[in-house]
Amino acid sequence: MRDLIFPVEHDSGVGLQTQLRRQLVDAILDGRLSGADPLPSCRRMAQALGVSRNTVVLAYQALTDEGLLISRERVGYFVNAEMVIGQAEAGRPLAEAAGGKQPVDWWPRLQARPSEQLQITKPKNWQRYPYPFVYGQADPSLFPVAAWRTCSRQALGLTSIRSWTEDSLGEDDPLLIEEVRTRVLPRRGIKAAPGQILITMGAQNALFLVARLLAGPKVTVGFEDPGYVDARNIFAMAGAKLQPVPVDGEGIVVERIAGRCDGVYTTPSHQSPTTVTLPLERRVALLDSAARNGFFVIEDDYEAETNFVSSPTTALKSMDQSGNVIYVGSFSKHLAPGLRIGYLVAAEDLIGELRSLRHLLLRHPPTNNQRTTALFISGGYYDALVQRLQRVYRSRWEAMGEALARHLPDSAGTPSFGGTSFWVQGPESLDTDVLARKALQEGIVIEPGSVFFMSAKPPRNTFRLGFSSIPAEKIAPGIEKLAGLIHGSD
Repeated sequence: MRDLIFPVEHDSGVGLQTQLRRQLVDAILDGRLSGADPLPSCRRMAQALGVSRNTVVLAYQALTDEGLLISRERVGYFVNAEMVIGQAEAGRPLAEAAGGKQPVDWWPRLQARPSEQLQITKPKNWQRYPYPFVYGQADPSLFPVAAWRTCSRQALGLTSIRSWTEDSLGEDDPLLIEEVRTRVLPRRGIKAAPGQILITMGAQNALFLVARLLAGPKVTVGFEDPGYVDARNIFAMAGAKLQPVPVDGEGIVVERIAGRCDGVYTTPSHQSPTTVTLPLERRVALLDSAARNGFFVIEDDYEAETNFVSSPTTALKSMDQSGNVIYVGSFSKHLAPGLRIGYLVAAEDLIGELRSLRHLLLRHPPTNNQRTTALFISGGYYDALVQRLQRVYRSRWEAMGEALARHLPDSAGTPSFGGTSFWVQGPESLDTDVLARKALQEGIVIEPGSVFFMSAKPPRNTFRLGFSSIPAEKIAPGIEKLAGLIHGSD
């Protein structure tokens, strides 16, 4: 054991002490280190790794404080055998544990196969490509690290810790509910009581809860076509019948809904994926139709505040007089997708049932994240971030529009009024699935548009270009290279 040395990387971005600690914990828990012999001395380990002796001392002491190591004076540090009893047995490979028997074939037992659904895909390492025109991803350089760290520290204060370390039994952080109710929803013209708001693990979780409660084999739900793929997949998994509703230059065509659907999913602020905004007249018509025909409306307001031509249009929920609208909101687009904090606004009795369903699924989103988000909003950081993103995204939106007009002037794209993407329609002969593969070889990441359509034979000449995670100065060069590929395929 004295010759056992753990590799560390001096330029990995992770502290040397943290790396050493992780290596030691892994070696202890997988049985490579036992309690029989001492670990290498602090001096020997430091010399072998090329780090300071103090780095090793601190790592050893931290693991000693946590009970993984035992310090014996003048002898050294030893693994605490009591902490790793059973680890070697638990760590056996599954095939070995099964005694060589044929593994179970789970495929015939599956009642649903979500992996077979069409989904939006992108390279896992898209950040490393020079021109990542991906949608829905945050630019790390724009994240307010210092402000978020301040709020995280406040959430770790004694008073806050007491509020989120207890099991809240399905209830949400009252501070976050209050901030959503008084600071976030009023920006969309929505007035709601605390009992009409439910915190979710992002918009996806919100849609899953609604689908589980309201959808089924006898329920028909209308979806914009083209439209948001994940929402369709969620309701399909719930057994609902999916009804395509066409989209034109002004959004969902309302007259194609009446009498055919029990519910409708729509993205009125910026239609996904075409980005068009549903005008006031159609919003009124949609609400009137829902009231007359008795169908519910799910309003996914995912990018309401990123409008660069005019003020954001009033939310459907703020105009709803009958209680038919279920409002879905999220902090993913402005904070970070990985935060997974969203919310639902609906009639109180429906929220009560959704809360009970959520209790069975995950009880509630992590309350420490809820408290940090609440402090971030109450401290004014969220409003400041929204304003900053508006300025940055507008400059990128303008750069994208200018680049498309210069290099792809014949593309019949629907005009964009905001959001963080452009929907582009190329020549009829263009196959954007093929284009996406060729573009990737040139360092360009785009999203082919066929996946957004419900037809068995969707158009192949559309694609989406996101700009939330690409610097403005890279937009024009990327579009120029992409245009070269498109023109070369004509």
